[in-house]
Amino acid sequence: MHVPDGFINAPVSAVTGVVAAGAVAVSLRGARRELDERTAPLAGLVAAFIFAVQMLNFPVAAGTSGHLLGGALAAILVGPFTGVLCVSVVLLMQGILFADGGLTALGVNVTDMAIVTTVVAYAVFRGLVKMLPRTRRSVTVASFVAALLSVPAAAVAFTLIYAVGGTTDVALDKVATAMVGVHVLIGIGEAVITALTVGAVIAVRPDLVYGARGLQQRLKLRVNGELVDTPAAAPAAPVAARSSHRTVWITGLVTSLVLAGFVSFYASASPDGLEKVAKDKGIDTRTKAHASEDSPLAGYGVKDISDARVSGGLAGVIGVGVTIVAGTGVFWAVRRRRTADSSPAAVPEGV
Repeated sequence: MHVPDGFINAPVSAVTGVVAAGAVAVSLRGARRELDERTAPLAGLVAAFIFAVQMLNFPVAAGTSGHLLGGALAAILVGPFTGVLCVSVVLLMQGILFADGGLTALGVNVTDMAIVTTVVAYAVFRGLVKMLPRTRRSVTVASFVAALLSVPAAAVAFTLIYAVGGTTDVALDKVATAMVGVHVLIGIGEAVITALTVGAVIAVRPDLVYGARGLQQRLKLRVNGELVDTPAAAPAAPVAARSSHRTVWITGLVTSLVLAGFVSFYASASPDGLEKVAKDKGIDTRTKAHASEDSPLAGYGVKDISDARVSGGLAGVIGVGVTIVAGTGVFWAVRRRRTADSSPAAVPEGV
């Protein structure tokens, strides 16, 4: 759903740019409360994983494909504020290095793909978690539903933005019907990927899943006909916890590299939902050339490498590496700012 340059006029692009910048600023502040020494590296990994999985377009209808948006996955794994930052980092890397998503449309893409998906998904997720039994399975189920609904919500948001700032005269009812229809199908794929990923992390380290915090339920034993809480388990040793955390991080990184560097070669070549609708409805008639079209990595391939498999795989690996470095740098900086703000020297006298 990456919006290219030319779809939305300059005034609306500028307004969405201001909205996106404001949301990122708020998220930087909110992420201080979500990130700690365990989740800061995980947040960078989540950004890299989203980048990798977005390269895996899957078929959803005849001549149409879809890919992960990632807002739901990021919000549930590392928190809604950090989730907005994760997806924003991915969009920035894609726009600058890979010519995917217009640079003048960056505000539109951040608003639609980072803000709307994250806010809608996390609101749905929290509502479901409060109603469902307090179990790990409920977190996975809630993740599925939240991700499923977040994608058509982004399609509706794009339609509204296009209604205000679209550069072509197209019947909006037809655009809305086409966008929502195809993105409901894409949402199913998003939901499956999100639920599987969240479920996998919960199975290994539930304490690392932001959306699962506080949901662990004490087991009960029947003693003399009455149910009593089992004794609390002793906390894991620091060394064992660090080792387990390192295992999760390495596994996630290797998975991201394999997906981007190898599996992406077998992704669907059909246009994604927005591209298909834009072509069918004539929205793309005023598409402008991308400012980064001469980038060595434009189009998710390495310039001057003729072998498509090697070119695409190497571009994917570079993308994962750049994204995880950029993301981890941002999140560690936010984490260090939180530490500085909470240090005794940062507290005024008399407080």
